[in-house]
Amino acid sequence: MAHNPDENPDPKARGALDYRWHLAQSDVEVSTTELEFALMRTYEGFGRWQSECLAGVVDVAASGPENALLHIIRMNERPKTIKDLARLTNRDDVPNIQYSLRKLIGAGLVHREGSGRSGVTYEVTEKGRQVTEDYGDLRRRLLIAAAANVPGLPERLRDATQTLNLLSGIYEEVSRVAATHRRR
Repeated sequence: MAHNPDENPDPKARGALDYRWHLAQSDVEVSTTELEFALMRTYEGFGRWQSECLAGVVDVAASGPENALLHIIRMNERPKTIKDLARLTNRDDVPNIQYSLRKLIGAGLVHREGSGRSGVTYEVTEKGRQVTEDYGDLRRRLLIAAAANVPGLPERLRDATQTLNLLSGIYEEVSRVAATHRRR
């Protein structure tokens, strides 16, 4: 395949790339915007990975967030309330969480226990336990094996986790500020 000089990735060879646009004028805006777009791409890729990995172990069509709920319900082998699930996933869309739970219950992966507004908990069924075990095995064979081949990745992942947790707090705070200063 012929080399196209316009596709040279070296910015010095073609002049610096222009990363500035309406969301990114200053260096900090460019860095923030680049991170936000990387987060969006990562989130979408992660969701596809979760769906495909789950589909590899059980014939259930589930989104990434539904798959995450399944694993969080099993986490620490303790039943979870909707409030627990919302807090652990940093979500406030309770009707969507309820819809996902109905889907997981319908697939036989989760069991609902109790009644009333605050007395309901969710836990994995035996089928759900087996599916999460199989998912973990497939995850280790594919994702973890691929990640293990990247030198220094465990340290980079720890740093990224700290940074993302910090940013999560910043986004939560500025969301509150934005909500209190909405235009009318």
